[in-house]
Amino acid sequence: MSKPLEILVAGAGSRGTYAYASYALRHPDEVRIVGVAEPDPIRRGRMAEAHDLDDAQCFTTWEDLMAAGRLGDAAIITTQDQMHVEPAVAAMRAGYDVLLEKPMANTLEGCVQLVQESERTGRVLQICHVLRYAPFWRQLHEILDSGVLGEIITVEHRENVAYWHMAHSFVRGNWRSKALSSPMILAKCCHDLDILVWNLNSPVKRLSSVGSLIHYRPESVGPEIPGRCVDNCPIEPQCPFSAIAIYLDYQRTFPGRAQELAAQGLDPSAPDTWPFNVITPDLTLAGRLRAIQDGPYGRCVYRCDNDVVDHQSVLLELENGASVNMIMHGHSNQEHRSMRYDGTRATLRARALDPGEIEINYHGGKTERILVDSASGHGGGDEGIMSDFVQVLRGEIAPLTTARVSLESHLLAFAAEEARLSGEVIDMAAFRRQAEQVTG
Repeated sequence: MSKPLEILVAGAGSRGTYAYASYALRHPDEVRIVGVAEPDPIRRGRMAEAHDLDDAQCFTTWEDLMAAGRLGDAAIITTQDQMHVEPAVAAMRAGYDVLLEKPMANTLEGCVQLVQESERTGRVLQICHVLRYAPFWRQLHEILDSGVLGEIITVEHRENVAYWHMAHSFVRGNWRSKALSSPMILAKCCHDLDILVWNLNSPVKRLSSVGSLIHYRPESVGPEIPGRCVDNCPIEPQCPFSAIAIYLDYQRTFPGRAQELAAQGLDPSAPDTWPFNVITPDLTLAGRLRAIQDGPYGRCVYRCDNDVVDHQSVLLELENGASVNMIMHGHSNQEHRSMRYDGTRATLRARALDPGEIEINYHGGKTERILVDSASGHGGGDEGIMSDFVQVLRGEIAPLTTARVSLESHLLAFAAEEARLSGEVIDMAAFRRQAEQVTG
């Protein structure tokens, strides 16, 4: 049996700690975490305790981690979006293969630089497009790839962001600002664009886009509404975006969640899971209360410094003539993705829920329904990508995708944002050429 791969982690937040590094705890024969870089001492200490790291294996910055010499085989980079390029480049130059959280970077130049560096160094650079590794999306891809729909003519794909998730991540959270992170279409929908690239197997020829920030603005409420939910807000008991309802009295927002947590072996009074473990390392009620009293997650959604859109539509024309309408909106009552593929022989409708639902309506009247069991962590995608990464580095399988392939979804996102702001139709062949010249 091969010895476990020794992996470093730069960024011990929610994704680094729970989505990826936790794989080593479930599969110690495959992976061992041998180093961590994290500026927050509580998160760094939590990682150290979980993986039995000593002081010599714990670093405050990724720079210190990289300066320590070759400590392992690969690196997981889960820093903030604007901090992806430098540590990933440094890791590849130091001889590490890299698993990099999406988006690759928050600038077009950074995305291209990463791909070029991977190709120059010959290091594996795998982007966390985790949906490709989830059972539902694999099943959907197999159906589409089989040709049973005939020639695909039109596609409708919706990224339905739940209202509370929008408030958590894209109004109050780390992805609320283009300057701090990236455009919403990149931060949230590079997953969706990657799935479309994977499923449709035809390059995008042209695209256009519209969207804006409509609701989460000061103009949406009166001056009597305070800056924080805990400051005697008169509408807090009825407000669906209340931080009290999301993080403290969470049964208001997530009915039955306490029972689900208990069934998973977690303490409902200190829920060590997303989104609670994002707002504070102290998950007690008192700790979560302090977080919304003092931190960004307690702010009124109408009194934040957010500027990313709360809805956007992207129209894509493929080289083969097919058309795609991708819609992202942040006002859904339920978090899920839904889609429709119309072919010359059948129509497929699907919803990525638990379980996932796929329905194929064949021309002539026959209907086929398929249910796909899901799992935690992006429908099993978090576990799946770690397993794939390990097998790729061991030489057991070919990678499902590459950094060059992942780049395409990012190019589409940046082009969509340019189209939204300019009102122009973007020629993707020209856009791709210009992107490569930026750092080439």
